[in-house]
Amino acid sequence: RLTRCLLDTNIILRLSQRNDPRYQEVRASLRVLRSRDFELCYISQCLAEFWNVCTRPAAARSGYGLSVGETDWRARLIERLFTLLPDSRQIHDQWRQLVVSHSVMGLQVYDARIAAAMKAHAVSHLLTLNKKDFTRYPEITVVAPHELLSGNLPV
Repeated sequence: RLTRCLLDTNIILRLSQRNDPRYQEVRASLRVLRSRDFELCYISQCLAEFWNVCTRPAAARSGYGLSVGETDWRARLIERLFTLLPDSRQIHDQWRQLVVSHSVMGLQVYDARIAAAMKAHAVSHLLTLNKKDFTRYPEITVVAPHELLSGNLPV
């Protein structure tokens, strides 16, 4: 069985915008993971967050200003390229346990849900641009694209 790596929303977003300054870095890091036989995965929460940013007006904070049709096309591409890890009662139960045991508050609840999904689906690695958001979860191997490109893949 392949080792699984979950892609954080910020990775999926950068991959969908060729003019993003981090596009090449993210794309190259995914090639490294595939070459090392990682199964690249996403969860529905990340696709929902992706949809939010894509359809938010460009004048708004971090919005891409895309139409629903363009966003749908990009979402379908993500669904074709990567493996969806489905939601379940187990994810909910893991999330409830994590938010209490780690005293999670505010927007951090979304990162806790990513950690819960990883735990429920036995996913060991997370590719993200925000490593610090996941330091409270020592069971997750958090990797940034630049680390992969420098040859540093934590096991």
